[in-house]
Amino acid sequence: MDIVEVSGVVFTTFQLSGAAYRWWQGYEEGRLADADPLTWAQFSEMFLREFVPQTLRDAWCIEFEQLCQDTMTVSEYAIRFSELSRHAPTLVPIVRERVRRFIEGLIYGSRFNMARELETDTPFQQVVEIARRMEGMRCHENEDKEAKSPCGPGGSTDPYFGGRIRHGRDFVG
Repeated sequence: MDIVEVSGVVFTTFQLSGAAYRWWQGYEEGRLADADPLTWAQFSEMFLREFVPQTLRDAWCIEFEQLCQDTMTVSEYAIRFSELSRHAPTLVPIVRERVRRFIEGLIYGSRFNMARELETDTPFQQVVEIARRMEGMRCHENEDKEAKSPCGPGGSTDPYFGGRIRHGRDFVG
């Protein structure tokens, strides 16, 4: 049994204050003297039921289902993913499913490059670290491209194209 399961309830309830403390006192007063101590899972469920409305938990679950990296950094996405996944335990019941959902929410390039991690039993934190490294390499690659550009990072203008340089089919500038 891990430390949270053994001591988590005692440690957490020791820190309660206000309405949460009064709720816990009421629970303890009404509990049978020879009752088994609560497990962390039991305590968490009771606490959520008491203090977090079901409508809010349902909204978090929906947000988790729709979560994508979009404009977030990998670190920001990983934090939000972890926060919301706590409220959708049936959607990520095993590590492999958690990894799959995380990768599916990454931006396309990262998702494509991380296909191998879907086929292996790579731990979640390692998948997050791989995605962070890939993001860092992409940033350095973009900086290098920008620095090597003949016009420098700001681009250049050409009077023949109305202040724009033509590259391939697109106008830039």
